[in-house]
Amino acid sequence: MTEIARTVHQIARPEGFPTAEQFRLVESPVPAPEPGTALVENLWWSVDPYHREMMDGAFALHTPLEGRALGRVIASRTEALPEGEVVFHRKGWRTHAVVGPEETRRLPGGGSLPGVPLSAFLSVLGGTGLTAYVALTRTARLRPGEDVFISSAAGGVGSAAGRFARLLGARTLVGSAGSAAKAARLTSSLGFDAAFDYHEGPVAELLGEAAPEGLDVAVENVGGDHLEGAIARLREHGRIAWVGAVGQYHHLASPPPAPRNLYSVVGKSLRLEGVLVRNHLDAQEELYDFALPHLRSGRLVPDETVVDGFEHIVAAFLGMLRGENTGKMLVRATG
Repeated sequence: MTEIARTVHQIARPEGFPTAEQFRLVESPVPAPEPGTALVENLWWSVDPYHREMMDGAFALHTPLEGRALGRVIASRTEALPEGEVVFHRKGWRTHAVVGPEETRRLPGGGSLPGVPLSAFLSVLGGTGLTAYVALTRTARLRPGEDVFISSAAGGVGSAAGRFARLLGARTLVGSAGSAAKAARLTSSLGFDAAFDYHEGPVAELLGEAAPEGLDVAVENVGGDHLEGAIARLREHGRIAWVGAVGQYHHLASPPPAPRNLYSVVGKSLRLEGVLVRNHLDAQEELYDFALPHLRSGRLVPDETVVDGFEHIVAAFLGMLRGENTGKMLVRATG
């Protein structure tokens, strides 16, 4: 076992888009577990859009950042966390973490299930997949035969929502993406019926061309003009599951104007509801029951972009914010 642990600290607040200079890689001795805890060596890390929001004040400076991770127990002082087991926890952005049983989640089959890659527990089976699943099943209450729009559909939550919506019986699936190549991949590989690059014109017009007969459900990850476009194209009694507003994370001081057609929510009896995954952690086992059989059968494929090496976690995070990933952006340990 290596004697050096590495952590990533945030050392300055960003103004606009974050830069690598606002982070620092810190080395220290590998910590020893106290009674009732275990030492985990991390194997996989998740970098997520919500980290950008937390950089503005929720993350303390000069301390390890928080993030989802999968790690193997390498030293334990509690029977609840046996050595050798792989667990999920939220002490990411570091190579080693000391965790208690209450800070971990045990994985089905110990993370070793035929046909299920370990990384899936941070993508379609992790917080990303849980967000998409809850948005569709609990918030939007998608019914078979309905038509669905997913914004930022090539990202982590968007691609998972697309896969899940098809398995849940969606009739027509429309997505937006940040490039022509990503839009083409949505229709060629991810099962979407229509897709567009939102840089090519007003979103409401592009969405109208892609879904001329209207929509029943929108999973909204962008905000601003995407939310306005979704409101415009939804039929009466349509539902919007509002997951995020990635379009304004770097512009919090001057956010985009609210949708100009917001009163159409009343006129068309729409339902607009926010989705926070932390309010639905009780759906984790339900997600496993839904997704695991499809993963084993091959009907569900995790969409992931993997960066090798913990030393590249900041670059992976910034790349994710720039839209360089397709599907979930993950970092994998090497060596």
